[in-house]
Amino acid sequence: MDVLDMLEHESQEAMPESYKTRSHNEMTEKVREIKQSFGNRLYIPGHHYQKDEVIQFADITGDSLQLAQAAATNNKAEYIVFCGVHFMAETADMLTADHQKVVLPDMRAGCSMADMADIHQTERAWKSLQALFNDTILPLTYVNSTAAIKAFVGKNGGATVTSSNAKQMLKWAFKQKERILFLPDQHLGRNTAFDLGIPLEKMAVWNPHTNKLEYEGNPEDVIVILWKGHCSVHEKFTVNNIQHLRETKPDMTIIVHPECTQEVVALSDENGSTKYIIDTIEKAPSGSKWAIGTEMNLVNRLIVQNPDKEIISLNPYMCPCLTMNRIDLPHLVWSLEEIEKGNILNQITVPKKISDLAVLALERMLMHV
Repeated sequence: MDVLDMLEHESQEAMPESYKTRSHNEMTEKVREIKQSFGNRLYIPGHHYQKDEVIQFADITGDSLQLAQAAATNNKAEYIVFCGVHFMAETADMLTADHQKVVLPDMRAGCSMADMADIHQTERAWKSLQALFNDTILPLTYVNSTAAIKAFVGKNGGATVTSSNAKQMLKWAFKQKERILFLPDQHLGRNTAFDLGIPLEKMAVWNPHTNKLEYEGNPEDVIVILWKGHCSVHEKFTVNNIQHLRETKPDMTIIVHPECTQEVVALSDENGSTKYIIDTIEKAPSGSKWAIGTEMNLVNRLIVQNPDKEIISLNPYMCPCLTMNRIDLPHLVWSLEEIEKGNILNQITVPKKISDLAVLALERMLMHV
């Protein structure tokens, strides 16, 4: 969902001002009351990056694909109130049954990374890249992408990837074609390809705004084409953050998400998906010290959940993901109260034509991991 779409949705259905003045205790009790009343007819998945005021009501917490898959197995739930961002709710809608309604409490909860690759840019890029490289490219897209991009990848023989299985999927992709177009996060694509032994010199960046390949050298040498997109949160972890920490707290282990830049990942001690970070911290010995390069809500939660360890954010001035934080307690209460009235607001629906192709991309991934 791009900015114009979000503004359009916002103007159509804005949360009443009265929700901003209700007390925290009143809203908390209301959510509990509605959850108890609806029982298994209501299901609330919550992404790891959500605020504590929201995540406390989640029936399951996890990453985007995990939550969508969990929703798909819950056939009893009539209403799935997805506490995450738009592309995650899209995936949930595509994987759930027709009788299930997926609701996003605030339509402004988008993802800046997903918005960096829209379908018009991608189709234009594909035409240019086919002219340059002929039929030698397989498209892969990070699950942090719109349904339309997933559908484009599915249509063109490619698959989705997660930060956990990106290496496996790149290996699979190279068995299909000579080159890969990796959407929409250049850093995950670069870090994964580099880990597989592909030199940086064989990677180029596609700029969707200029519709040009950014590369110095012979294009024939390029085997990985990285879309010029990034996560606005993870890109804020810097080499300077690491250098400062090495000087001031040299005994700390640095662990970062592979959506960080290649320079940051290279200087860190460990890197991995959100699940990998959580599992690593939970299994770490008591007294161990960690600096984490990922979203602040999750870092703060890990600090609380692991009081026997010293944990800090790699960037002490990091803010939580702004779009993810659109989902707050007032919006959750509003969406649930409207469901209680029989009025479904902010329902996420993906057209069947797009859904079928996008699910094909997801299924190709699940077949090979």
